[in-house]
Amino acid sequence: MGKQAIDGDNNQTGQMLAALMEVGQATFASEIAFTDDAVTVTREVDGGLQTIKLKMPAVITSDLRLNEPRYASLPNIMKAKKKPIDVIDVNEIGVNVDKRVQTIEVQLPPEREAGIKVENVSELVDKLRNEAKVI
Repeated sequence: MGKQAIDGDNNQTGQMLAALMEVGQATFASEIAFTDDAVTVTREVDGGLQTIKLKMPAVITSDLRLNEPRYASLPNIMKAKKKPIDVIDVNEIGVNVDKRVQTIEVQLPPEREAGIKVENVSELVDKLRNEAKVI
C-alpha cells in the first residue's frame, strides 16, 4: 500500500487493514526482499534504517524511496483513455464497507496573539529572559 492515502495523511489505512486481517505489518518500506514464507523489509525510522522480517501474508506500506517511478508516454495515455473500465459492485465480493471511524467533534485551533518586533538583539534577549522566561 502507499504511505499517503485518503485517511487524512495519517498513515493509518495500512495499519488498520493489517489489524482487521490480523497479519503483521511494516510501514515506510524503502526496500523489500521476499523469501518462500517471509518478507524482509527495510524501513525508515527516526534514527536511520530498520530491517524487520515478517511472516507472509503481511501488509506493507511503501515509502517514496522504494521504487523509481515510471512515467507513461503520451501514446500509452491515449490508449488508456479508450480502455473499458470494469465496475464491480462491492456486495458481489463480500467486503464490509461499514464506517469504522466516527468524527465526534472538530474544533478550530485557538487564535494566536500577534507577535512583536524588537529593535536589536539585546532587546530580544531581555524579552526572552524576563517576559517569556525561556532563557
